[in-house]
Amino acid sequence: MKNKNKFRSFAITKILVPCAMMSLLFTSCSEESVIELVPFNSISENVAFQTPALIDLSVTGMYNAAELGNYNGAGSRGYIFGSAFIQQGDNRGEDVVNLAGFYQLTYTGTYDATSANNVYYWADGYRLINRANIVIEGVTKAAEAGVISQELANDYIGQAKFFRAITHNELLIHFARPFQDNNGSNPGVPYREISYSTPANIELGLAQGRNTVAECYTKILNDLDDAETLLYSKTKRSAAAQIERISKEAAIAYKTRVYLHMRKYDKVISEGIKLDGKFTMTANPDTPFASNNSNSESIFSIAHGATNNPGVNGSLPSMYHPPIPEAANGRGLIAISPIIWRDPSWLIDDKRRTEGVMVITGNAGYYPNTKFTRKYKDAVNKTDAAPIIRYAEVALNMAEAYARSTDVTNGLARLNSVRNRSLANPATQAYTAASFTSNVAMVEAILKERRIEFICEGRRWADITRLQNDPLFPIAGIPAKVANAGFQTAAPALAAYALGTPYTGALGVNAFAYDNFKFIWPLPQLELDANPTLRPQQNPGY
Repeated sequence: MKNKNKFRSFAITKILVPCAMMSLLFTSCSEESVIELVPFNSISENVAFQTPALIDLSVTGMYNAAELGNYNGAGSRGYIFGSAFIQQGDNRGEDVVNLAGFYQLTYTGTYDATSANNVYYWADGYRLINRANIVIEGVTKAAEAGVISQELANDYIGQAKFFRAITHNELLIHFARPFQDNNGSNPGVPYREISYSTPANIELGLAQGRNTVAECYTKILNDLDDAETLLYSKTKRSAAAQIERISKEAAIAYKTRVYLHMRKYDKVISEGIKLDGKFTMTANPDTPFASNNSNSESIFSIAHGATNNPGVNGSLPSMYHPPIPEAANGRGLIAISPIIWRDPSWLIDDKRRTEGVMVITGNAGYYPNTKFTRKYKDAVNKTDAAPIIRYAEVALNMAEAYARSTDVTNGLARLNSVRNRSLANPATQAYTAASFTSNVAMVEAILKERRIEFICEGRRWADITRLQNDPLFPIAGIPAKVANAGFQTAAPALAAYALGTPYTGALGVNAFAYDNFKFIWPLPQLELDANPTLRPQQNPGY
């Protein structure tokens, strides 16, 4: 994209601000003396919205903030949408194996209020929210002043509202109990809708506590509804921008995810139907990854470039692709778990197992016989996009909503629209109505298909939390996992990954019950030290 490439040639200006302001962007004065307020070169916030070109750069800056983040003063590691939401979402579940120290605290559940992974998830999440709020306010004033048309302003504001909604949602599923617990009355996260760029707003922010989970969902959906109304359709964007820029269709798709979490299945269906005919599943399950900025299935992804990515310590191919055939091809710190690899629902000849295409096996030099995903392929230049939402997810969201509503005909059609393309012989392997004794059995198949289809895309934690106390297939807390560091020698790995029977081997990370306080992350200590309102609202147990 022209503007994105232009943005990447600019430095990011840092503006000195008082300590109180930094507290709202979740860094202490002793740790940082600056925050990033404007996403372009040497331009103050006061003039950032005075020309169409600068406004476009400011909007593009939101994407850069979403892509990179600032991890513990060590530069970018993809917080939160460049890669971290995938890595953290995977490592909180049982379908991957953490092989190194990077994600060990997340994987083993030994985090606390100072653990960097969850601290900077919060910090960079709210930095992005603040940028979105700055854009909303600045663009609104620019349109009123006639700097840009109201139509273009609406699209920009829609993009900002989308980011604000999905970032709050991402924080909510990690730092709060799920909606079904106490019908959303539990503490959620602070839903921030103003920019912290003036002393008056800073004081308002310091006085704001946690919204309830239900209040957060109401605001998330209000923002997504507004985004749907304001945004351009993807058809008005060209080439890669149809995927790399937020569209009306992205807002609709994301609503199916939110409503699924709320168990509002009628709304999942009504939103999903809006996308009928607008996207199609690719014929090959690898295409959304091999052609990640140009395919018929990807709805919204965060783009990366060779000079603008989360780096060797954060990018998706660096973390997921093993150093095979050579070290430059990735670090391989996250592997597929034998728990899902050997699940009988994942057929042995499924195309998503294809070696060298969607899977790569460790060799004598690195974790022999261990299985790794190859969804993220470019560990040299790290250009693989981070998939925020694909049409495959919309289809499976709808399939589950239909099946839970006892509409097995439509549930089956949506399920097969995803699964059949990966089958070696759909004529004999596809599900039919006779495959299921009831709609309940179909729900079970859909839940398993989600684990297979979205392996190493960060979706497992979201399903674990929403399925707590599920009336059909409840997950009790956080499932047990294969031991941290996995199988480092050939013989144990060969046995662990042998297909034909479910995995019954050792589980070195114990399960966590739902009532264990570590089921959810703690509010960061940096936040509590700086924010007197949130200080007494820490999650119990921390």
